[in-house]
Amino acid sequence: MLPVRTRRTRIRQTLAAVALCGALTACSSGAVGAARDAGPADAAKQAEGPAKVAVVSPAAGRTVTVTATGGTLTAVKVVDAEGGVLAGRTGSGGTPWVSDRKAVPGTSYRVEATARTAGGKETTTRSTFTTAEAAQVNKLTLAPGKNTTVGVGQPLSIVFDRPVTHKAEVEKQLRVTTSNGTVGSWGWLKDWSGKDRVDWRPKDYWKPGTRVNLDATLDGTDSGGGWFVRDYRTGFTVGAAQVVKVDLDRKRLVLERDGRAVRTIPVSGGTPGGDKRSWRGTAVLMAKEGTINMNSETVGLGDAYDKMVDSSMRLTWSGMYAHAAPWNAAHFGRANRSSGCIGMSDADAAWFYAQVRPGDPFEIRGADTKGVVAEGNGYGAWNVPWERWRAKSAMAR
Repeated sequence: MLPVRTRRTRIRQTLAAVALCGALTACSSGAVGAARDAGPADAAKQAEGPAKVAVVSPAAGRTVTVTATGGTLTAVKVVDAEGGVLAGRTGSGGTPWVSDRKAVPGTSYRVEATARTAGGKETTTRSTFTTAEAAQVNKLTLAPGKNTTVGVGQPLSIVFDRPVTHKAEVEKQLRVTTSNGTVGSWGWLKDWSGKDRVDWRPKDYWKPGTRVNLDATLDGTDSGGGWFVRDYRTGFTVGAAQVVKVDLDRKRLVLERDGRAVRTIPVSGGTPGGDKRSWRGTAVLMAKEGTINMNSETVGLGDAYDKMVDSSMRLTWSGMYAHAAPWNAAHFGRANRSSGCIGMSDADAAWFYAQVRPGDPFEIRGADTKGVVAEGNGYGAWNVPWERWRAKSAMAR
């Protein structure tokens, strides 16, 4: 019989062996809570560093680019000082992110970008940049006015304060939408003022009731003569189908509505044989100016007149109007004896003035005139054949 100490020693050794065996069995079976060696993927994950994000600070008029190395972009936000978000999109590979719009001159931007590594580590980077101020700023004037109702001949017209040499770049940012898919085109021309101008006109007169909208996303665009630092939007509705037929040979004017004659008015046009002749072709009513002062010196006529004239309706920048001309009453319907305008009696002028609206086309014919209304002399685009008008688009070149 063994001594008590020896027996206890052997029992402890046996129990230890059983415990070790159980531990080894647990490792091989993958039991929960068991220890295991780190695999190659875990080692790589522990060793990889964070993804690095770089913001390419652009010059004004360039897109903003954000790139990631060692990972892919999961979120990018670019905001200007006023809280405006510069939207953009990430490439198919998860980098780079490129803004949809261009950076605007003299503007500060905040960028927050998050990138994730293959192992799942995320890094968020914040930065700022400011674009240089524009040396020259370009602005524009839109016609017709916002939320107005116009006639079927009214073009959408934009006059620029400064020269536009990058016409295609500017035209790309001018989006016209209509309620009925009207076919039309931009055409570049020189305004009567000598400034650059672009008009959008339909192939044919507008259909009554058409809703027209312009979204000019020009903010950050370089016109070549100055930068745009804002967007522009306008919209208008086309009213009744009114056309004014002026026959200077017969000395009469007919207002047609929906193709039917509403009223015929005897008139007197410009005096034949010299500078006082009227223009022919299609002129569009630019504005109803009411009672105004007319002075021959402003239109280059030698024999001065200076008088207040009622019911004045402007047809060209060069000074051709339709208006009341009671001093010429003896010639209405009989002879053309005006200084270039289309004159009528006070009563007829007052009635006619109340019927027409800006945008109504005046189709003027006559054997002895001083030529066709030019596209920049008011709204003379209708005197340009459609295919030639389309060719005036910078996108057609």
